[in-house]
Amino acid sequence: MKTFVPPLLSLLVTVSNVCGEDSVRPGRFVVEPPTLICLGFEWDIAGDDNRNARVDVSYRESGKGEWKAALPLLRMGGERVTRIGHSTPTEYVDYTVPHKFAGSILDLKPDTAYEVRLTMKDPDGVQGEAVQSQKVRTRAVPKAAEGGRVLHVYPPDWKGKKQEPAFTGLYQAYYGAGGGDWSAVWGRKVRPGDTILVHAGLYKADRLKYDNALSLPFDGTYLLTVKATADKPIVIKGAGDGEVVFDGDNCAQLFNVMGAAYHIFDGLTVRNAEIAFLAGLKDVVGATGLTVRNCRIEDVGEAVVSQYAGSKDFYIADNVMLGRLERDRIGTRWPQLKSYNAVKVYGTGHVVCHNAIAFFFDGVTVCTHGMPTPGQEAVSIDFYNNDIHVVGDNCIEADGGVHNIRVMRNRVANSVGGALSAQPIFGGPAYFIRNVVYHANHSGFKFHSEPAGVLVYHNTVVVENNLRHSYSNAHFRNNLFLGTDAPDMGILVVANKTPYSTYDYNGYRPNQNAANQYLWDGKSYASLAELKKATGQESHGVEVDFNVFENLRSYDPAKPHVVYHSRDLDFGLRRGSKAVDAGVRLPNVNDNFNDRAPDLGACEIGKEIHVYGPRWLSGKPFYK
Repeated sequence: MKTFVPPLLSLLVTVSNVCGEDSVRPGRFVVEPPTLICLGFEWDIAGDDNRNARVDVSYRESGKGEWKAALPLLRMGGERVTRIGHSTPTEYVDYTVPHKFAGSILDLKPDTAYEVRLTMKDPDGVQGEAVQSQKVRTRAVPKAAEGGRVLHVYPPDWKGKKQEPAFTGLYQAYYGAGGGDWSAVWGRKVRPGDTILVHAGLYKADRLKYDNALSLPFDGTYLLTVKATADKPIVIKGAGDGEVVFDGDNCAQLFNVMGAAYHIFDGLTVRNAEIAFLAGLKDVVGATGLTVRNCRIEDVGEAVVSQYAGSKDFYIADNVMLGRLERDRIGTRWPQLKSYNAVKVYGTGHVVCHNAIAFFFDGVTVCTHGMPTPGQEAVSIDFYNNDIHVVGDNCIEADGGVHNIRVMRNRVANSVGGALSAQPIFGGPAYFIRNVVYHANHSGFKFHSEPAGVLVYHNTVVVENNLRHSYSNAHFRNNLFLGTDAPDMGILVVANKTPYSTYDYNGYRPNQNAANQYLWDGKSYASLAELKKATGQESHGVEVDFNVFENLRSYDPAKPHVVYHSRDLDFGLRRGSKAVDAGVRLPNVNDNFNDRAPDLGACEIGKEIHVYGPRWLSGKPFYK
């Protein structure tokens, strides 16, 4: 069994530029905002013109046990990301990635202190401090403060006994607000550390009535602006005595939290609004520390949205989010936008995990923000263990991400466009790890607008992988790409912009209806053997078929509108198949593999199946 050190650094161009500088000079070092389970780092450099420097990473819990290896940081710099006149003549993106290293340590424990050691190496010499030793703590799962007040909210038609202090509607408890003009008179605000328990019932204001019982203004929006803290958040939570329904009466925004900090919404049903939670506008203002969990958000245009670069530390977890697109068929590529995004974020430190999402145009996305502004980039963002079903375009978009965008262990099915998108990435790395993709009418991955810095490891993709647009600094390992016999589509289309992109240890199921299976930088190859001989890539790659699985077959590409239910699909491998033990060791990605070597694809034989969607749902259907 071989251990793979990703050739992000070791197999790069090695010819020296006689007029340049081959030794490396370390510069600014950045510890990015931690998430619950990941840490991210950036290290600027100068020199290293022959691109043979590397940064090794090791870590351990503070003061505990042996040091463990993580993936080396990704070497980047000089890659050009462009999108000029793509959709309109005025559209303009032209960005050159600065020279640096960046990367993550993955799948750590929340609220845990770690020691991290990063070591820069270069055969030509390191001119400066070569080792960074850091102590960094992962973020804790948000929770209510101890000792805070408990306020009780009841619907206008509540008939039972009330616990004190009692309020009719959320606005009364949050602001002490009155009706009519007095809804804007906030004389008794909620305090940081308070918990507002919302009791069962329907909270739907007659918002066109001047003096409605819920004290809401004419637009029907709950404008929440109190600044709480991470250790003393404001919690707005279902009381546990029945379903709590906030109905927006088709308002534009139901909860506007752009000016708020550290609010937790827990166990609510939110419905009938264009935007359920508006958390930030580009170049205006945005929330900090927003948590939305264990909620059911349905009949909305968008569920949670922030496009503000200063937004940070969101935790959007264990929710069911249902849009307004068709449910029983996959529609056309550009449907009428009855629903747009389930979740869209920009900024730093966001976690979007364990959500069940269906019937939106896009599922979970990074805001397509334009060229990065120093100090305002999208970095350290995690999308993992989401279950995404029937979307009008892309299931997950890392689009607009700059460094350390982590897309891991998601299950996505039934997309009209490319299922997993990087349009673009401004340097990376963007990690795509252990995702499963089934039935994407366009492609498994969408690498448009020349993304730079994508790491694609251990994914199972049942669709032809049509990557016709060019991209740079990309590295593929231990994936399974299975063709569906769609007419005239090969299993792999690659358009490299950089000679140091690498592909190996992947499995491919050729498309039986295409003459040329592999299109590589404009040249066609009928077999993987031909590709290996001509390019030197995929020296350990294998051709496979659906018999590598215990019980999985292709969908019918001739019926693009048919909906398949992921919960009925088994992506587990068959023992003894060509995909078993056919991978390569990736530190911190597949450390706990069984037998001789890691298996290909998202699922390792003998390991627990990933939990997709809300943990409280226990795999049950999340929509009727």
